[in-house]
Amino acid sequence: MTKSIDPARLHRPRSRRETLGLLGASAVVLGMESAPGPAHGQAGDVLTEALVLRDPEIPVAGNPAGDITIVEYFDYQCPYCRKLEPELRQAVQDDGKVRLVLKDWPILGPVSVTAARMALASKYQDKFVQAHDALIGVNSKLTEARIREVLAGAGIDVDRLDRDLAANATAIDAILARNNDQATAFDFRGTPSFIVGKFRVPGVLTMAQFGQAIADARKAAAVKK
Repeated sequence: MTKSIDPARLHRPRSRRETLGLLGASAVVLGMESAPGPAHGQAGDVLTEALVLRDPEIPVAGNPAGDITIVEYFDYQCPYCRKLEPELRQAVQDDGKVRLVLKDWPILGPVSVTAARMALASKYQDKFVQAHDALIGVNSKLTEARIREVLAGAGIDVDRLDRDLAANATAIDAILARNNDQATAFDFRGTPSFIVGKFRVPGVLTMAQFGQAIADARKAAAVKK
């Protein structure tokens, strides 16, 4: 799953005008209209609303009963994901009605895959969000030993995590495969990338831009009712 990424090209900060232009140009109706990426038949199979917004295997942060969903495709080794995490969480908290779905997309090497698998295994302790927050907050280079240290420090039972990872390896790898298929079908080129409501938003946003994207998604949803 490793991909060669040029951070300077993929993660150049966008102005508010550029971000809103992306929102207007990148609307998708999940599972019903053609999305960027593979041929429509293939994309439609993986870009259903149920799979993208409401995968039952992925825990939800924010407000689980919220009226708008933000899906983030991220990598624990991505510096841009780490940098915007506080902005994203603050925007979700300030709104109060946003479901936040965190989708591991480990594209930056084997250690990213290890971190993603261990974070997902922590959900069997009902501590996925704690594991995610701890790993995304690390500013140093990740290694398997460092991942274990960080998770233990966040209150994760690492011995149980190992058992859960072994017992649920097939299910965890299936989640990562689904996430990758979706990100590829959306034609995302790197992390972080987002779905806000039914808008495709590749790239880094500020807290204000997240707020605008949420408002636009809510307005679009109201018009369709």
